[in-house]
Amino acid sequence: MSPSATVIQANTKPVQLIYAGGTFGSYGRPLAPLAADEFLPALQSLLAAPEQANFLPTISWLDNSLIKDSSQLTPNDFVHFYQLLLAAYAQGSRRFILITGTDTLSYLGAFLAEAFAGSDICIVVTGSMRPLLNSEVLNSYQVDENGDAWDNLKESLRLASAGESGVKISFGGESWPAQTVQKIHSQDFMAFTGHTRAAYPANSYIKWLADTRRQHWLDDQQLLKVDIEGRAQQARVHALYCLPNDTSVLANQLQALLNEPPCGIILLGFGAGNVPYSPALASALQAAYEQGHMVICASQCPFGGVSDSYAAGSWQYDYQVIAGGRLTIAAIYARLLWLLLRYDSPARRRQRWTYNVNQTSTAIKKR
Repeated sequence: MSPSATVIQANTKPVQLIYAGGTFGSYGRPLAPLAADEFLPALQSLLAAPEQANFLPTISWLDNSLIKDSSQLTPNDFVHFYQLLLAAYAQGSRRFILITGTDTLSYLGAFLAEAFAGSDICIVVTGSMRPLLNSEVLNSYQVDENGDAWDNLKESLRLASAGESGVKISFGGESWPAQTVQKIHSQDFMAFTGHTRAAYPANSYIKWLADTRRQHWLDDQQLLKVDIEGRAQQARVHALYCLPNDTSVLANQLQALLNEPPCGIILLGFGAGNVPYSPALASALQAAYEQGHMVICASQCPFGGVSDSYAAGSWQYDYQVIAGGRLTIAAIYARLLWLLLRYDSPARRRQRWTYNVNQTSTAIKKR
């Protein structure tokens, strides 16, 4: 069978929809999330309406026991969704839509992008700023025509139906590779933004995998299943936010983490990654490295990332800090978390991060 024939065959399978909670499924006065056994039949009924038949792909539902406000999600929960999708992918499904809350939508999307790099899975992550159902109508479930949920879902279904490999976030009529996305507004329908010029691992998805290669990829993941579940119990990613304080404040915050098990630390610098220097902070950064922690410098600015152009920022890289480049905070968190789960030693995690950066540089040079 040719690759093109296999892709066509794969795209005839249903798009699997996962409901994980959030504003999308809230209803009533005051607004509160509906339980899955109440919300999903209402959603199924709306999707089955005759007027939707012309544009909707065939849809099936992937049972999900974890439905909560997205602000409450933890590394264990991220692993839950990874394994839920992995099991369905292993059974031959390839196209998915995950509906979740907007608070951590970009974090979850970026994490799944890290976890499924190298596969040919298609995952579209979406949500909404207003509920799908109109709470002004209490005697029946009707779509809120003034909200954004229905449009976000329809666009996500269109993307998932096309089946392009990779993890995307779809919101407000746009879509982007998940690792590039960040939430920029707490109330507007255009709550997220991203960009399409993503490098590794967005370009590490395979357009089509032969059955043997896909099985090899799945076997590798299954071998790590127990290890990943166990590491999720201890995985921690911390954030240290630079403010115009005395330098001792930041040094003391970092010092307090040194006795923790090896973890990820995001150092949120000013501008292009500038961090106030002090001998105490420099010493703490070196000690963090020696004890297995990974410290990544990111920018507080929403765009542009970090660079080593300024002496005020470049000094930290002499003390084993890793530059976060143009990665968003959500993408840095996701990559750190996946490295903590996937690899068993600080040296391997650091090596893999370096490999990722090299892949990014190569991809950019080829453009």
